Amino acid sequence: MPSDMSMDAHMQMMERRRLATLWCHFVNALLGLWVLSAPFIFGYLNIAPTDLDLPRLAAERDLPSVATRALLMTWNDVVSGALIVLFSILSLKRIAWAQWANTVMGLWLMLAPLLFWTPSPAGYGNALLVGGLVIAFSTLVPMMPGMSMSGMMQKAAVPPGWDYNPSTWLQRLPIAFLAVIGILLARYLAGYQLGHTANAWDPFFGTEPNGTETIITSDMSRAWPVSDAGVGVMAYMIELLMAVMGDARRWRTMPWMVAGFGVVVVPLGAVSIFFIIAQPIFIDTWCTLCLVQALAMLVMMPYALNELVAMGQFLKDAKRRGKPFWKTFWQGDAMEGAREDNTPEFDNSLSSMTLKGLRGVNPPWGLALLCILGVWQMCTRLIFGTEGSMANSDHLMGALLITVSVLAFAEVARPLRFLNLPIGAWLIAAPSFLEGAGFAATVGSLIAGVLVIGLSLPRGPIRHRYAGWNALLR
Repeated sequence: MPSDMSMDAHMQMMERRRLATLWCHFVNALLGLWVLSAPFIFGYLNIAPTDLDLPRLAAERDLPSVATRALLMTWNDVVSGALIVLFSILSLKRIAWAQWANTVMGLWLMLAPLLFWTPSPAGYGNALLVGGLVIAFSTLVPMMPGMSMSGMMQKAAVPPGWDYNPSTWLQRLPIAFLAVIGILLARYLAGYQLGHTANAWDPFFGTEPNGTETIITSDMSRAWPVSDAGVGVMAYMIELLMAVMGDARRWRTMPWMVAGFGVVVVPLGAVSIFFIIAQPIFIDTWCTLCLVQALAMLVMMPYALNELVAMGQFLKDAKRRGKPFWKTFWQGDAMEGAREDNTPEFDNSLSSMTLKGLRGVNPPWGLALLCILGVWQMCTRLIFGTEGSMANSDHLMGALLITVSVLAFAEVARPLRFLNLPIGAWLIAAPSFLEGAGFAATVGSLIAGVLVIGLSLPRGPIRHRYAGWNALLR
């Protein structure tokens, strides 16, 4: 396949870029030394069992002593810091696996405080920040090892048959912004679960303990061997890092990363939303901050879908051309028919940049009304006084209705709206099978079911071209 530059010119460009980013490995070596010294700077071993809110945590969970956990974190940071320094030095020697090894070390730094239930708030915050930076300076900023030469030599970034590029910075910024919100909220909740803070704020639900404290210390939460809010922090951190990884060609130069990004955002987002759905059904209360987190995760999901479609079309085309699937998946390649787009992303007005960032996601009026109807169904306990199994059913159907409708905001996922049809049918049938609905609630459920079916049928406008995918958007 013809490329956009000669091999010699490309190799010279790669060498210039390598030399220009050597500083990243020096920074990682310094970060490794910082991690190695952190236990002694932050005084891990000086934390007493009665400090912070650690006595509450000891009463809630059967954990090793504070001294044991502090010692484990001390050794972890010393060994991890030394390994980061070693892998940084090897990265300077152009040993490709060393960069990936430091990426793994960054992930480990974020995970270890959860596994060891660190008693040090400073140690946990330090591990999150340094772990993210180590990943950024090992594979995000420097040239990523192992990428296809032909894929990197081709400058084209717009998929064939598309009228825009789904991997631009403006397309990814909404996800990155929402991931930052998720990190901050989940970090706050994780601090309470780890015994670092004595209170978890909730402005609306309950007092002493409030809804947030009840949810994040419930049996459902304690079923996790680690802080589930901490797992959320790590998931949001990975989302943020993946959102800013790669350039505008990554749908074909880094298919593995786009696929991983989709897995983190969509399926894990669905799991997060499930736990939010389960709160009033199994625990009989709400958590305000958890709801905000779920909303952020839900809004992310449609923005990740168009890039997944472009990546899938690229892999299908590569297979048609006889390219080995897994090699193409891990290393990327060039693609015939792709075209360049040299339009500056950040030189236009704020309104113009916003519109470009929202390309591919537009809510038809029918789906927008379904989201409002979903909120209505989730509130039938308050509106109609619905009780028991009928109230739980309304809550579940309302949450599913919102989730499916928001996913269908993405033009490439518009057919998902038909998943609302069985929801509408169940709303019509539910009063006949479930108890807890009065006359008004029964009539309301029947009307809601009819509206769900009727509003799910119109497709709404499809404003962009997605090559052969448009034929599927019925």
